Amino acid sequence: MNRTGLFIALGLSLVIGVVFGVYPELDLKLAGLFYDPAIKDFPLRLNPHADFLRDAAMWVAWAFALPAIAAFVVKMLRPDRRLIMSGRAAVFLLLTMLMAAGVLTNFTFKSFWGRPRPVAVTEFSGPLPFVAWWDPRGRCAKNCSFISGEGATAFWTIAPAALTPPALRPVAYVAALAFGAATSGLRMAFGGHFFTDVAGAGLVTFFVIWLLHGYIYRWPKTRLSDDRIDAALTRLAWPGYRAMQRWRGRDVGPRPLP
Repeated sequence: MNRTGLFIALGLSLVIGVVFGVYPELDLKLAGLFYDPAIKDFPLRLNPHADFLRDAAMWVAWAFALPAIAAFVVKMLRPDRRLIMSGRAAVFLLLTMLMAAGVLTNFTFKSFWGRPRPVAVTEFSGPLPFVAWWDPRGRCAKNCSFISGEGATAFWTIAPAALTPPALRPVAYVAALAFGAATSGLRMAFGGHFFTDVAGAGLVTFFVIWLLHGYIYRWPKTRLSDDRIDAALTRLAWPGYRAMQRWRGRDVGPRPLP
């Protein structure tokens, strides 16, 4: 998570945004590689094995988030105990997943950017007109194409890769990027997204991860500690824990001082 990665991502954003903004038909040409005009459909989306791979990719991504979710749940139930994993790692993984694959993708772009999916545009036998990536005025009503939620989830694996030991980190980054690219390619092959949808998902996810990694780990003014996070979660969960213990006939007293 250094400045080199940020500059590369910014450069890719500029190049992809400008090229596909000036020549939006490139999105149609790339999507057309997966379309069969004989059957007027994207054949791979009818393949059950490909559909299994699509689901498996999401299972893999969420498997990396599961330890952080479990740590948070256990801490909420037993705030008298320390987190079962690094507090910074848990917060970093949960926040990046929530922001990249949740808030920014599904509750922001996909809800307010009415770009139709490839399977829905007239060029591929659908009912709606195609629009470029930069145009939010498409006629898709909900769960639209820009940006890809599954692409964002797959590229989110960059976050756990950033927490691997330094010696393994370059390999972990390559694996995460390859996983994100493969999952995104599968979504394109299904007719679910254009290239700019999945590229945008990957870039937005990277920027979220880069910023939160800096906030939690790198920048001195905002850098957090495991003890500080553990204490904050204890304060959050203690009232409910104390009420539950009182209901069971024992009082654990006020929250312990840090």
